Amino acid sequence: MEWVQGMNEAVNYIEEHILEEPDLNELGKLAGCSAHHFQRIFTYIGGITLTEYLRKRRMSLAAVDLKKENTKVIGVALKYGYDSPTAFNRAFQMVHGISPSQVRDGSATLKAFPPLVFQMTVRGTQEMNYRIEKKDAIRVVGKKIPLTSTLEENFRITPKFWADCAKDGTIERLAGMMDTPIYGLMGVSTCNEKDEWEYYVAVASTKETKEYEEFVVPPSTWAVFYEEGPVIKMQELETRIVTEWLPTSGYE
Repeated sequence: MEWVQGMNEAVNYIEEHILEEPDLNELGKLAGCSAHHFQRIFTYIGGITLTEYLRKRRMSLAAVDLKKENTKVIGVALKYGYDSPTAFNRAFQMVHGISPSQVRDGSATLKAFPPLVFQMTVRGTQEMNYRIEKKDAIRVVGKKIPLTSTLEENFRITPKFWADCAKDGTIERLAGMMDTPIYGLMGVSTCNEKDEWEYYVAVASTKETKEYEEFVVPPSTWAVFYEEGPVIKMQELETRIVTEWLPTSGYE
């Protein structure tokens, strides 16, 4: 499948630039999606966040370097982007469970984390109900915050934002503005390659407002899935959409 090939090309790009900060836009292009969605898809099908993967790969390579003769810990630390031996030591211990200096005696047990390789796996033991819909533009109004380019940081930001919106009355006021499908409170991530990434707590509404921001979702073809339950159920559904439904759906 083309998307599997794209993900593997992205992993190869990461390996070629393992000592650099990842270019999320380039990774997204290789995988055929936005930078934001690349991080989500990587986590879903790889079972590890991009940040954690980079840390484990770098510390795996650092362990190999440390076993070479006449190699100084500070030199390896700088090579892998750590300005201080303390920070490098902490990262190395988190991965290997030992300090960098313990590698030298030859008896230490190290952990190897080879590059990920994505493959197509046929599952489909559990049915997935969906429908394809063409929807006109959807105007949402709400309160927004900026997002970062790091998925893990955004996962920390957005729950607090929801709590703040509940506390200051934003959710109650927005609920009174709903007057058009899609009905219900929404968390909307506007993450593309052109604009700043932002996150809205919002509702679909035609009402004018000076208090809140607006965003228009363009006319699109939608694959609509249904799930009910706690947040973990949504995450499981998203994972299945990406790894089971999308590869054989005929859609990108």
